[in-house]
Amino acid sequence: MDIRKYGLQLKRKRRTHKMYHLRLKGEHYQMGVKRGTIFQRGNISFPLHLDTFQLEHGKQSEKILRKFFPEVCEEIRGVSDTIGADYISFISWMLCMGCCMYNLENNIPVEIRGCTAFAYSKDGNIIYGRNNDLPPYLRDGSKSEIYSPINGNRFNITTSSFINGEEGLNEHGLAVAMTFVMTRLEKIKPGFNSCFIVRYLLEKANNTEMAMALLMELPIASNCNILLADRNGKMVVVECTPTQKRVREAVTSDNGNIVCTVNSFTSDEYAPYDDAKGDDYDSAKRYKVVMDSFIDKITDDYFETTTRLLKGEYGFMCQYEDPNFQTVWSSIFNLKSLMVYRAEGDPRKKKFVTDSRLHDIKFGK
Repeated sequence: MDIRKYGLQLKRKRRTHKMYHLRLKGEHYQMGVKRGTIFQRGNISFPLHLDTFQLEHGKQSEKILRKFFPEVCEEIRGVSDTIGADYISFISWMLCMGCCMYNLENNIPVEIRGCTAFAYSKDGNIIYGRNNDLPPYLRDGSKSEIYSPINGNRFNITTSSFINGEEGLNEHGLAVAMTFVMTRLEKIKPGFNSCFIVRYLLEKANNTEMAMALLMELPIASNCNILLADRNGKMVVVECTPTQKRVREAVTSDNGNIVCTVNSFTSDEYAPYDDAKGDDYDSAKRYKVVMDSFIDKITDDYFETTTRLLKGEYGFMCQYEDPNFQTVWSSIFNLKSLMVYRAEGDPRKKKFVTDSRLHDIKFGK
């Protein structure tokens, strides 16, 4: 798949697969300037190829984003000013990601995502886990970023893009994650895409209840699931469409509580809104493996057993046969200690490495 379908062209030597680990702090516009300077030094350019529908979607969505989250608009302006890009074209391109980015030649969607995210509480542990499954070319630009914005929460966000992201953990022990659900083009509306939802809630919310209240007020562009879990053990999945939202509570058992989200709507009520119609990279199979594993596989050694789950040792999770679709990273968050463990690639081949940056910011080294 040609990376230019996403409007992103990397004009530099290809490097080995390794995540960028960036730190940003201060005012939003200046954080954008810093990122833009990094893009300039890396000789990264952005040929922003949007059609009429995408550009109009971006313009209308920018108005909504600015109403609810003006700070991030200023951050994006800092990037666009620095690299010399038109602000509206640039932010429109970002707002189409995870929503309505498609091959302009034959109108084929390129929003190909097969992620699994879950959170559980057991024996006093509050744990989050994720496999981020994408076309492997997106691994090259993946990032784990520490944000310390003025007048906002500090947080660790993991992303295959930038500024927004697929998952994260903030200083209050709130984890936020998205999973993509296919939406027919004619159903898409102006609003937040799922990755901007993640960024917004990490920066603004302190716990699951607060995040739910903020999320319920947001206009949503396309189908998605938003997982929320906090250090007190409150965890939910909010199933979102452009017209409505539904809260799916955690499943409770003798072992504790668990929520899981894949690339479909799990509830019978929202299943008709899922336009993938089963073409969703074995979502049902991945969901069942997670839920069944929680009952009899997740033991007191939460790190080891959660790692085994993500590796697919308890059933299908990341064993994709298609070379154009892989697990590009796996994450485990401890919501109480704020410690993050991440495999930067297929967890069957890459070791989980400790990322203590958020913990160190909050508690000191």
